[in-house]
Amino acid sequence: MATSVKEMLAAANAVVPKITAAKAREMQAGADALIVDVRDGTEVAKSGKVKGAVAAPRGLIEFRADPESPAHDAAFRKDRPIILYCASGGRSALSGKTLHDMGYTNVHNLGGFKDAVEGGLEVEPA
Repeated sequence: MATSVKEMLAAANAVVPKITAAKAREMQAGADALIVDVRDGTEVAKSGKVKGAVAAPRGLIEFRADPESPAHDAAFRKDRPIILYCASGGRSALSGKTLHDMGYTNVHNLGGFKDAVEGGLEVEPA
């Protein structure tokens, strides 16, 4: 069955809750949440990333998250909250849905990089 981007985003937003930068900071400090930047490398290089975030572009998220993948990043664990962001929130929502489909149950969408910065999260060079 064919689907549209609008439908895909609606499905993603239904299972991946949106959170504020303040909530992300709280989760990172208290629950050892992993913050993931799903923007592409040129975007991250240009603006930096949220301090402590792992850069995992949307096109590689499955490979970083799957323990059976040679490209697996050990920071991705199913017992750890995952917080995703991109430039505006769309790619992070879709990435969150992918992680949810892979069995990650504690996944959140911070939205866009601008939301994170305006919300007071620190930035570091890529």
